[in-house]
Amino acid sequence: MIARPLVVGVIGLGVGARHLAAYASHPECRVAAICDLDSDRAHQAADAHPGTEVYRDAKTMIDRADLDAVSIASFDADHFSQTYAAVVRGRHVFVEKPLCIGVAQMRALQAVAVARPEVVIASNLVLRTAAAFVEMRRLVASGALGQVYAFDGEYLYGRLAKITDGWRGHDVEYSPFVGGAIHLVDLMIDITGERPERVVATGSDICVRETDYPGDDFVAATFTHASGMVGRITANFGSVTRHQHVVRVYGTKGTMISDDAGVRMFTQRDPGGPSRPLEFSPLPADKGALIAPFVDACLGRPSELRGRDHELAVIAACAAADRSRTDEGWFDVEYA
Repeated sequence: MIARPLVVGVIGLGVGARHLAAYASHPECRVAAICDLDSDRAHQAADAHPGTEVYRDAKTMIDRADLDAVSIASFDADHFSQTYAAVVRGRHVFVEKPLCIGVAQMRALQAVAVARPEVVIASNLVLRTAAAFVEMRRLVASGALGQVYAFDGEYLYGRLAKITDGWRGHDVEYSPFVGGAIHLVDLMIDITGERPERVVATGSDICVRETDYPGDDFVAATFTHASGMVGRITANFGSVTRHQHVVRVYGTKGTMISDDAGVRMFTQRDPGGPSRPLEFSPLPADKGALIAPFVDACLGRPSELRGRDHELAVIAACAAADRSRTDEGWFDVEYA
C-alpha cells in the first residue's frame, strides 16, 4: 500500500488544470511535477503550487522515481503512449477520455496491466457521476423500469469550431465517436449493466465540407446486446444547439429521459398522465469529480471507480463503432 501523501504528476494543463486543482486541494496528495508544451502556462501553474517541478517532456516526468500516480490530460493521440509508459513504471494512471484509441492500443494496455495488477487505471468519464445518471442506474438495477429494451444517447456538442479550428482539426485520425460519444457509451454500459456484442455505424461530413477538417462531424452507431436490448449512440459535433447530452432509457415498465427539457420519468403508456419531473442534475458537480475516488483506489480503499475492465470495455465498443464507420457493415465488439 502506498504511504500518504500520494505523489502525483500532471500532464497537460488545459483540462488538466482541473486535475491539478483537485490533487492540490486533496489532503492526502502532493503534486510534485507538471508537464505542458506551453512553458509559460506550466511555470505559472508551478508558481501557484510551490514545490512543483516543471517538465516539457512527459516521458521524463513519468520516469521520475518518486511518482505514485500520473494524471494525463494531453492530446487524445498521446494518451496511449503516456498511459502505457506510466503503467510499465508502476504508476497509477488517471486519463482524460479516451484512455486509448482502437483495438490494438486497448490490447496492448490490457497486456501491460495484467503484468501490473496493482496499478489503478481510470478514465475521466465523469458524466456517470451526474445525479440524473446515478438515478437512472439505480432505477434500472431496482427493476423499477422493468426490462430495458432500448438505450438512446446523443452527444450534442454544438461547438463545430473545436474540430474545424482547434487541435482536433489537425489530427487526421480524430474520431468524434471516441472523442465525444464515448461518454454515452460509458453511460449505456454503466446504467444498463450490459456490454454490447455487435455494432453498425455510419457517419456524415455535411457540416464541415467547406472547411479543412478531414473527417466526419456526425456519427451514428447501433449496438446490439445479448438480452435483445438495442443501444443507439450519436456523436453530433455540428448540432445547432447548446452543448448537452441527451439520454433516454426505455423499459417495459417505465421510461426515463434527460434532455434540455429536464429530467423526467414516464410510468404509463398513452393514454396516460404526464411525465413526472425529477430534480436531478444531468451534469457532474465538477470535471474532477472522479479524482477523489481515484485517490481512494490508489490508497487501497473502497472506491466508486468502475475498474480497468470497464474502462477497456468502453474503448472496445467505441473502437468497433469506428471500424464499422470506416469499413462498413456489422462488427463484433472485441473485448480484451
